[in-house]
Amino acid sequence: MNPIYLDHAATTPVHPEVLEAMLPFYTAFFGNPSSTHSFGRATRTALNRFRDSMAKSLGCLPAELIFTSGGTESNNMAIFGIMNANKDGKKHIITTEIEHHAVLHPCERLESLGYEVTYLPVGPTGLIQIEDVEAAIRPDTALISMMYVNNEVGTIQPIEQVGQLARSRQIPFHVDAVQALGKLPLNVRELPVDLMSFSAHKIYGPKGAGALYVSKNTRLTPHVYGGSQERKRRAGTENVAAIAGFAKAVEVTLPMMDSMQSKVTEFRGLMISILEQQLGMDSFTINGHKEQYIPHILNISFPGVSTETLLMNLDLEEVAAASGSACTSGSLEVSHVLQAMKLPENVTASAVRFSFGMGNSKEQIETAAQKISTIVKRLRTI
Repeated sequence: MNPIYLDHAATTPVHPEVLEAMLPFYTAFFGNPSSTHSFGRATRTALNRFRDSMAKSLGCLPAELIFTSGGTESNNMAIFGIMNANKDGKKHIITTEIEHHAVLHPCERLESLGYEVTYLPVGPTGLIQIEDVEAAIRPDTALISMMYVNNEVGTIQPIEQVGQLARSRQIPFHVDAVQALGKLPLNVRELPVDLMSFSAHKIYGPKGAGALYVSKNTRLTPHVYGGSQERKRRAGTENVAAIAGFAKAVEVTLPMMDSMQSKVTEFRGLMISILEQQLGMDSFTINGHKEQYIPHILNISFPGVSTETLLMNLDLEEVAAASGSACTSGSLEVSHVLQAMKLPENVTASAVRFSFGMGNSKEQIETAAQKISTIVKRLRTI
């Protein structure tokens, strides 16, 4: 039996073309891009080419793109960089209760240093309200930070409306777009955003590579010191091989975004249909917004069945799924996202996230759905 991987929101397999693009930078082009000799210059030329390519795809200037080690570092860099660069004494941040911990934990750290943070509530669908954002703005608000797509339930936030509000109040706006890249059209020149975080391993690129878009008019202090790399904004020798992979992943996945969305939409519908046939419509709950969502994430609760027990049984049947964010799924705690959505306890305690991707097939989804149904029926009779 071949294992079925349904955890693409946690990470994706490296695309063969991505691996091929990376290999030369472990062999022939090994020079340090900061070195002035021919080995270094060759690597620097390639690095510049990758930056140019990604900037074109994202709609920004090459100088506005900072390479990082991933989405977590990009989020940290945006939040601490903006707050430290603030010269007006403003110490208030607005974010939401359902952010990734790569945003929540930096905010908590800033609170311990005397900053104030407003955590916006969400409704039962995981969607924030513009009225709440506007009501939270204060004269000392220095930053609004919000994810584009929630990594656990797939709800899409009204980024354009929030961004327009932030622009009208001259407040820097940071967007965590880790789950949006390759799933939604992204052109930072057209969106009212000042900073945007990205990660390679969510789009079939390597782990350990990320980027942060910082508009040319945004002041940002470095969070890593010790070198002049990345225009003195992020010290340290660039991970050129990983960046090569990131650039290739963007090149491969963005043009096929529409076809992939159609494919995963079909998978989502197929899984729900089989579960309805096997278990009945009233035996499970789909978590998230019914309209504003990305189809590759499907969060389902099976009341009466423990999340951990279901995941363990699925793993024994070689079906890989998750309880939520990969950064916290090793914990037995109930998802903070589902708690913030104020869902009933029997829903939050039985939620499983299935996330589809390029390597899945219709046959795999059918098999997985059948296995899920069988396991749920068995566990409910115990």
